[in-house]
Amino acid sequence: MRKIPIEVSARHIHLSRPDIEVLFGKDYKLTPARFLGEPRQFAAAETVILYTPKSAIENVRIVGPAREFTQIELARTDSFRLGIQNAPLRASGELELDGTPGICVKSPAGEICVRQGVIVPWRHLHLNHTEALELNLEDGQMVKIRISGERAVILENVFVRVQADFRLSLHLDTDEANAAGVVTGTEGELAG
Repeated sequence: MRKIPIEVSARHIHLSRPDIEVLFGKDYKLTPARFLGEPRQFAAAETVILYTPKSAIENVRIVGPAREFTQIELARTDSFRLGIQNAPLRASGELELDGTPGICVKSPAGEICVRQGVIVPWRHLHLNHTEALELNLEDGQMVKIRISGERAVILENVFVRVQADFRLSLHLDTDEANAAGVVTGTEGELAG
């Protein structure tokens, strides 16, 4: 069975161009600190503060480049810490943000409050077309992934995303990774 590398996504925010300009200034360009596994995506050097009337989380990483809409991706424990009880499970990058809660975002140069955009990202498997063919998987399919080890689990409802420039990797949030004992180098495998 082919091993699947696991990547863990901590809380982060994708910003629209207009929101970047409010938070950092006109024509501001985010500074790539580290390129990510997904093509053209990077963790920016810049961070922001997310806050609600209940709490705040500092040093939240911005993932670039700019997106069409601002989207905030939190683990369920992060959303509870901020007092957001109803953050829905959605696919990262999904443009349908109706029904998602909002939040306020602060930087050294500005502040915004978005009315929607907070989600808990659906766990998902990235692969390119060749890998999808090899594993007999299709875009949009749901699969199970087994993670072995002391805290072995089988994750159900893993959303398959196929795109030409993806590479094979399972994306989990910090809650899921911690529950399964995932550390650097942990791999999974298809379980059905």
